Amino acid sequence: MTALLVVIDDHEGVRHSLRALFESAGYEIEDFPSAVAYLAGGMKGDCIIADFRMPQMSGLELQQELLRRNAQVPLIVMTGHGDVALAVAALRAGALDFLEKPLDDEQLLDSVNVALAHGRKTRCSAQVSADAAELIATLTLREREVLDCLVLGLTNKLVAHRLGISPRTVETHRARVQLKLDARDLSKLVRLSIVAGNRGG
Repeated sequence: MTALLVVIDDHEGVRHSLRALFESAGYEIEDFPSAVAYLAGGMKGDCIIADFRMPQMSGLELQQELLRRNAQVPLIVMTGHGDVALAVAALRAGALDFLEKPLDDEQLLDSVNVALAHGRKTRCSAQVSADAAELIATLTLREREVLDCLVLGLTNKLVAHRLGISPRTVETHRARVQLKLDARDLSKLVRLSIVAGNRGG
């Protein structure tokens, strides 16, 4: 499936030249005159290439808004020489790369390839996390309590003491948890729980 690149720049000439470059490299393209227009359009795309200085919303503000909306779209910022310090701030906020104008076509395409690979990895990780959370959601309240204790590294005896139940009951719950989560051993239980965003409590 062909990757969809999104170009955001308030200069029509820049959008036109980038469209020609990316289409010649085999990508699908959508372009927008502003970050506000892009956000209003549904935030599609596998990678965003955006100018840093734009009316209404800068590249840095766009990156912050993407984070706020939990959008998993990698952002490459295009910047003029005087905006490098601000572009570094965009990197710290989560932008994947920044490139100084005038743009080098080969460097830009390389950066896009890295961004697309990063995006695929991020989406894959997010899916793994969601799958793990879905599995854990099948546990009963007591099974979840036992799992939380195990993630903290507590022995069956300490889990029993904390929850006010017998060690044998803990063993029963632990066996059910392992069966439901398809985890043969404690290490897999812990890894699955962490991937789901649960670190015990």
